[in-house]
Amino acid sequence: MKLNYKRTFFIGFAFLSICAFWQLYDSIVPLILKNTFKIGDTVAGAVMAADNVMALFLLPLFGALSDKVKTPIGKRMPFIIGGTAMAVVFMILLPVSDNKVNLPMFIIALFLTLVAMGTYRSPAVALMPDLTPKPLRSKANAIINLMGAVGGMVSLVLISFLVKKVDKPNYLPLFACIAALMVLAVVILIFTVNENKLLHTIEGLDREEPKNEEEKTTSESSKLPKDVFRSLAFILVSISFWFMAYNAVTTAFSKYAQDFLKLEGGGFAGKMLLATAAAIITYIPSGLIASKIGRKKTIMLGILLMFVCFSLAFTYTEYKPSMNILLVFIGVGWALINVNSYPMVVEMSKGSDIGKYTGYYYTFSMAAQILTPILSGALLEFVGYRTLFPYAAVFMALAFLTMTAVRHGDSKPVPPKDKLTMPDGLD
Repeated sequence: MKLNYKRTFFIGFAFLSICAFWQLYDSIVPLILKNTFKIGDTVAGAVMAADNVMALFLLPLFGALSDKVKTPIGKRMPFIIGGTAMAVVFMILLPVSDNKVNLPMFIIALFLTLVAMGTYRSPAVALMPDLTPKPLRSKANAIINLMGAVGGMVSLVLISFLVKKVDKPNYLPLFACIAALMVLAVVILIFTVNENKLLHTIEGLDREEPKNEEEKTTSESSKLPKDVFRSLAFILVSISFWFMAYNAVTTAFSKYAQDFLKLEGGGFAGKMLLATAAAIITYIPSGLIASKIGRKKTIMLGILLMFVCFSLAFTYTEYKPSMNILLVFIGVGWALINVNSYPMVVEMSKGSDIGKYTGYYYTFSMAAQILTPILSGALLEFVGYRTLFPYAAVFMALAFLTMTAVRHGDSKPVPPKDKLTMPDGLD
């Protein structure tokens, strides 16, 4: 069975659009809150967490709704097109309200933008497993993650060119460029991916693919068998644990680097870039490794690698060049986990439930990202900065333990057969 890289690349434009927006959101909205509206860090942090809180409700809801929709353009495309259209309209109001120094307008526009983004994130992510045969989803997810990274990088480049060092920058050109990028990405998706046609083809391949008794039971029943449900529960808990660990480090590393490691100014950014670059380079190899040894083993390798790195990082009381090696391997470990975890979750779903299971994945990851800054922040404030990496190591150890109980979602390699081969010209 052969992955159609060209088609997967085009499917990835939906995720590119999403990641371009979130990089803009994370980079610029805190500056607007601080510099324009003079909002303190605590309240600003609560505002910035609003997207994760809303995601707990919106992502499962719209993921499940998209499972049930049937239209001439597909079941995911209406949400992707409609959500993008609403998002680009509302997000333009953010710099407008910033220029007018109108806080009520800004808050309303921010709320509407986050709702719009929440309506199509799960459907957009679910498009990949919809249109990819099960054994190939880890490889395909690596391509999707790369496309998302491209979207984030484009936003960063535009920010560097369009945000000038003045007392009151005008963010409208920047937001307009990102909005145009989002529209362009979705237009490319519409004209290159025929969702209904491809879905019919993939469903035919999955029916022809040999199934064991366990897979037959799962697909024929409306309710998951107890052993599959147990695996789903354990991997969702595992997802929460490793996001608790990773997000704690990424959220606090700038303060940790300056106050504890004594890195001056923005020196921490270059260190974080090492982990990001290592993850990007590892995305595609992560899918290839999983196709050889399995998703579960690949994920557990990533967890073990990050646990060792977090444990060793605890021994540093000041920055040393050798710490760069740990940061690189943290990025590698994160890629091994991130590329394979989502395919494991949707592997346990029926084809008609992929959107709902995508919502489950994001519910547990978002819940962790709401909780962990509070828990780790309290330890940093009341116990000390040396607690950061032990905190992360503990949650990685818990993730390793819970992953040992996962018995499903690890797609088995399928021998090549003519009827299962995906021709490059299919779409």
